[in-house]
Amino acid sequence: MRQRPIPRRTPGNLPSDLSGFVGRGGELAELGRLLDSSRLVTVTGAGGVGKTRLVLAAARAAADAAAGPVRPSDAGGPADPAQERYCDGVWLAELASVRDPALLELTLAEALGLTDHTARPPRTVLAEHLAERRLLLVLDGFEQLVDETADLVRDLLRRSPGLRVLAAGRRPLTLDGELSWPLAPLHPEEALALLIERTAAADPAFALTEANRAQLAELCARLDGLPLALELAAGRLRTLSPAQVLSRLEDRFALLTGGSRGALPRHRALRTAIGWSHELCTAGERLLWARLSVFAGQFDLDAAEYVCAGPDLPVDSVLDLVGELLGQSLLVREETPAGVRYRMLESVRIYGAGWLESLGDARRLRRRHRDWYMGLATWCELDWFSPRQEEVAALVEAELPNLRLALECCLDEPDEIHLGQYLAGTLWFFWAGCGRLTEGRHWLDRTLEGDLGLAGAEYESSRLKALWVLGYVAALQGDAVASMSALYECRDGAARSENPVAGAYAVHRMGCLSLVSDDMTRAGELLGSALERYREAGELNSNVLMCQVELAMALAFQGDLAGALSLCGEVRDICEERGERWTKAYALYVLAYAALDAGGTAEARRLLAECVAINHTFRDLVGLVLAVELLALVTVAEGHPAEAAVLQGATEPLWDGVGMRLFGSGYFNAPRLMCQERAGELLGAERYASCARHGRTLPLDALVERALRGPEPVPVAAGPLPRPRPAAERAMPHPGAKSRKPAGSPEGEPAG
Repeated sequence: MRQRPIPRRTPGNLPSDLSGFVGRGGELAELGRLLDSSRLVTVTGAGGVGKTRLVLAAARAAADAAAGPVRPSDAGGPADPAQERYCDGVWLAELASVRDPALLELTLAEALGLTDHTARPPRTVLAEHLAERRLLLVLDGFEQLVDETADLVRDLLRRSPGLRVLAAGRRPLTLDGELSWPLAPLHPEEALALLIERTAAADPAFALTEANRAQLAELCARLDGLPLALELAAGRLRTLSPAQVLSRLEDRFALLTGGSRGALPRHRALRTAIGWSHELCTAGERLLWARLSVFAGQFDLDAAEYVCAGPDLPVDSVLDLVGELLGQSLLVREETPAGVRYRMLESVRIYGAGWLESLGDARRLRRRHRDWYMGLATWCELDWFSPRQEEVAALVEAELPNLRLALECCLDEPDEIHLGQYLAGTLWFFWAGCGRLTEGRHWLDRTLEGDLGLAGAEYESSRLKALWVLGYVAALQGDAVASMSALYECRDGAARSENPVAGAYAVHRMGCLSLVSDDMTRAGELLGSALERYREAGELNSNVLMCQVELAMALAFQGDLAGALSLCGEVRDICEERGERWTKAYALYVLAYAALDAGGTAEARRLLAECVAINHTFRDLVGLVLAVELLALVTVAEGHPAEAAVLQGATEPLWDGVGMRLFGSGYFNAPRLMCQERAGELLGAERYASCARHGRTLPLDALVERALRGPEPVPVAAGPLPRPRPAAERAMPHPGAKSRKPAGSPEGEPAG
C-alpha cells in the first residue's frame, strides 16, 4: 500500500508578507537556481530596488519547499533535496541597525534564537550551533559592516557544511565561491502592476481607467521602476491624482515621505533609502557621486575623469572610486555597442545633484560637462569621414542624453548661445545621417531662435554652420520655406564675413533643395558651383562627396546617365579608400538607378541590397526609403509584383519619420508610380491593395530582412517593364502628384 505524504513544518523566523509580492517571477526562479548551485548568493542593487523583498520571497519559497509533504523514497528518506537542504529552517538576520562590530555576532545569534549565558564568544556559540545543521541564513543590510560580515560568513561557511547564505546588500561580500547577482529595477509592465496593486491597497476607491493608465505608466518610468519609490508614490495617490503626483516629481524626495508604521526607519522615504548609501561612502566617494550627477544616462571613464577630477579629487583616483561606487551598486556597469559604460539610476543621480548644489559647485561642473561633450562632438564630426563611421554613430547614440544636456547648458547661458549653435551644427552627421532629423531640427531652431547675428564676428562661423545645417535638415523634411530662409541667411552672412566654406555649404544645400523640388536645371548649377567652392577651399568630407552624388542625381534625372555614372563611380572609389559608407550608399542608389535604366535588374538589386544594409545600419530613413522604393521597381521588373507591392506598402510608414513623403518630387516619386502601375496591372486592384496593406504591418527590421532576402524564385510573367527614364525622355508626373492607390480589398497573403 502506497504511503501518503506526511506534512512537515520547517522552523525559521521569516516575517509574513503583509502586502504581497508583485512581479519578479523570472528573477525569483533564477535566484532559486543560483541557491541550488552555490552556498553563498548575494543580491546587490541600489537602495529601493527591491533586494530585501526579493530575497525574502526566495527565502519563503525555500521554506515552503522544505516544509512540503514528505514523500519517502525506497531508502526511507525524503525524495525532494530541498527538504533535506533546509530541514533546520530558514532564518533572517536584519543587520541594518547594527553599527558596532562587536554586536554583529550577537545579533546573528539572537536571530537564530540562541540563548547562551556562558562566557563563550558569540562566534563560538554560532559555530557550534550551525556545525551539524542544514539551514538557509538570510542576511539583510550589512553594508556598514561589510568587512566584519564577510569575515564572519567566511568562518561560518567553513565550519558549517550544511549552511547556505542568501545576502542582500548594495555591494557583494567578495568571498571565494560567492555568486553576486545585481538586481535591476522592475520591468515597465511589472512596475505598473506594482503601482496599481499598492495604490488599490492604500485606496479602495482607486480604479484603473484608460484616462489614468498612461499617467501611471509615466509615473513608473519617472521613478525608474524602483519598488520603494513606487510604493511611496502609491501612498500619495490616496490624496493626489496621478497628474498631480507627476507635476510634483520635480522635488520627488520632498514628496515621497512617510510610509507604513511598521516599515524600517531606512524605508520611510526615498531620500532615506538613498541617503543610507550616501552616509556609508567615504569623502571621495561622496564627492565623485555628486559630480557624476551632472551626467545624463550613460558615461564612460574618460568623461568621468575629465569632468570630475580636480585638486580635491585627483584624476588617478577616479577609476578606483568608480569601482567602489560600482561595488556599492550606486553605479551600474553596462556593455554597449560603444563599449563599457556606467550609469546612475535617476533617483540616485538626483540625490547626488542635490548634494552638488549644496557644495556650490554645480555650475562649474555643468560647464566642464558641456566642454567635454563639445570636444567629443568635434572629434566625432572629424572621424565620421573614416572607417570608424559606424563606431561614431554608436558612440553618439550612446552619448545623446549627455549631448542634449550640453546643449541645454549652452542655452541656459545667454552669452554662450554660440556654443549651442556650434554643437548643434557639428552634429549634422547624426541628425541627417542617423535618422534624427526631427531632433536635429529642434536643437537647431532653438539655438538660432531670436538670434539676429549680433553676437560678434568671432562667433559668426558657429551661427553660419547652424544655419546651413538647419537648411539641410529642413530640406530633407520637405520644409522648403524654412530651408531657403536659413540658407539665404547663411549665404549672405558668409559673404559679409568672408567665410568661403560656409558659403559653399549654403550654395550646396540650396542645390539640394532645388533637387528635391524638381528644379533639375537650377540644382545642377548650384551643386556644380558648390563643388568648385569646396575645391577652392580645400574641403573634402562626406558633405562634399554627397554634393557630388546629388549632382549625379540631377544629371541622371535629366538623362545624362554617363555623367552620373562618372561622378558616382568616383565617389564610390573615394569612399572605399577612406572607409566612408554613408555617402557611398547614396552613390550606390544612383548607380542602381542607371543599371535598371539599362535593363540590368540583377546588378541593380545587388547595388540596392548594399545600399539598404548601409542605410539601416545608420538608421538613415531617407536613404533607406528611397532605396526600397527603387528596389520595389526592380522587383516588379524581375516578375514579382506581389512582393513589389509589399515593399511599397512597407515604405509608407517610414516617411512619417522623415517628413513630407518623397519630398513631393515627381522625379523621386516616379519609380513608385511606375511600380504601382505595373504591379496593379498584374495583380489587380484588390490583390495589390492587400499586399500593400501587409507591407504596412512589417516592422522595420522585418522589412530590411525581406528586402535583403529578395523574392521567391518563381516569378510571374511580367513582360517588358518601362525603365525609370528621366524627364527628358518621357512625361514626368507633376511634382505635387500623389500616388494612385487601387481600391481596397479583403486581406490576402502576399506571394512572390
